[in-house]
Amino acid sequence: MDQDKNVSSFTRLDILIQYYLDRVTPYVVARWLTNLCLLIVFVVRIISIHGFYIIAYCLGIFLLNQFLLFLTPKQDPSFADDDDHAPSLPTRSNEEFRPFMRRLPEFKFWYITFKAFAISLILTFIPILNIPVMWPVLVIYFIVLFVLTMRQRILHMIRYRYIPFSYGKMRYDMQKSSKK
Repeated sequence: MDQDKNVSSFTRLDILIQYYLDRVTPYVVARWLTNLCLLIVFVVRIISIHGFYIIAYCLGIFLLNQFLLFLTPKQDPSFADDDDHAPSLPTRSNEEFRPFMRRLPEFKFWYITFKAFAISLILTFIPILNIPVMWPVLVIYFIVLFVLTMRQRILHMIRYRYIPFSYGKMRYDMQKSSKK
């Protein structure tokens, strides 16, 4: 009986979380501004207490991994080289246009980063996780890792001729079409 109570409370919590996620879905700018605020609070906390650099490093590596998934197409064209029947991105102007489908959609990317920022911020309140490290080494290693992985991703984009960003759907001017 006690286990049923715990299951139902988790179900209620899941329903409540899903309710709020559904409510914030259309507000893209507000969602990302919330993440920016969490990031600023996290950075200010790290700088003010001069610690928890390992948590900041782990957060950076995690965010880099998620960003790479966000930039990667759902069907990676490098895997399609082996399989001729797999769907691929258009490489010539006379091929059919297919919209860019991400491996990690924008909303999931936002939600994962939101949880990562919140968890990282909470972890900075646990003193045992303040492991002493040489933070300049972590910063240099992260910069090298970032440059190498982004270089590889950009070369991949150039090789398979895709751009992972779109600026919304085309809008037609109704005034011009009504004058004709």
